[in-house]
Amino acid sequence: MATISTRVDPAPAALQPAGQDQGHFTNDAPVQHGGLGKTLRIFWNMLFNKPRTTRPAGQIPVQPLTREQLLAAPDHTVYRLGHSTVLLKMRGKFWVTDPVFAERASPFSWAGPKRFHAPPISLEALPPLEAVILSHNHYDHLDRQAVVQLADKTRFFLAPLGVGDTLIKWGVDASKVRQLDWWQGTEVDGIRFIATPAQHFSGRGLFDSNQTLWCSWVMIDDARRIFFSGDTGYFDGFKRIGEQYGPFDLTLMETGAYNVDWPHVHMQPEQTLQAHIDLKGRWLLPIHNGTFDLAFHAWHEPFDRIMALAWERNVSITTPAMGQAFRLNQPERGHAWWLEVESLGTQERLID
Repeated sequence: MATISTRVDPAPAALQPAGQDQGHFTNDAPVQHGGLGKTLRIFWNMLFNKPRTTRPAGQIPVQPLTREQLLAAPDHTVYRLGHSTVLLKMRGKFWVTDPVFAERASPFSWAGPKRFHAPPISLEALPPLEAVILSHNHYDHLDRQAVVQLADKTRFFLAPLGVGDTLIKWGVDASKVRQLDWWQGTEVDGIRFIATPAQHFSGRGLFDSNQTLWCSWVMIDDARRIFFSGDTGYFDGFKRIGEQYGPFDLTLMETGAYNVDWPHVHMQPEQTLQAHIDLKGRWLLPIHNGTFDLAFHAWHEPFDRIMALAWERNVSITTPAMGQAFRLNQPERGHAWWLEVESLGTQERLID
């Protein structure tokens, strides 16, 4: 029978928990905000001034998955299901990060960023999950419908402080929920999970800014170590995480939805690569791209830039298509599938 520690273990003495200011969580370093005028300008440009290239010209390739395929897969197989949703198989069980299966990353079913592709597997077809691992409460990372549908087939939900309270309000059994501060850890079936710092923010409405915490995650399965970045800007916390828990066999790193207007909360690809190096990562798998239109850059630009940087720095990088298996025991680079999307899409436009 699966077990989880009855307590959340405290952080190491030398490492500080997340700060708070009048009931709101804060980052280790001050994050600059542009004020109401800048925010309104960003929203205006999002609505009316987005380049056509922010959405793919052709169809995103998806390799469909079945429950039978997943059950037959070896341990330490990793699947990108979309955006920052990653399915991992460890110790014969399944674990998923930030499961978002909704058609839109939005509080509305009729408006907001729409998916470029269907998930490789439906919520119903997923095998039972040992744990859902959540980084923060933004709509492109915390999908209420997915949480509700997964509640009965998931043993545990691991979340940063406050996010677990949201899950309980949505009907998740409180006994399944473990909420962690930065540097706190817990254990599920012998696998260690540590909530580590990130530089970001939280909120799902107009009046709940930073009332819940955001985090990254360290996963330790005996000799195997995996890092999941969640959403974050670049900061010196990556070096501390690397020193405390690295090296990592695989880093699942945010690479997308960046812009000069929000430099402190999302990384440019150059920073993503440096963060991977700070973490002492071996293989880099870029996430937070290829599913939703959340910025002004071309949808394929994050892939183009991170690939070029990785080759220049001799960093091992893998870019599996959605649903394609990446096996830590037999790692492969994958292929530049996004180039085919743009090439075919351009040909279709010319024919039309």
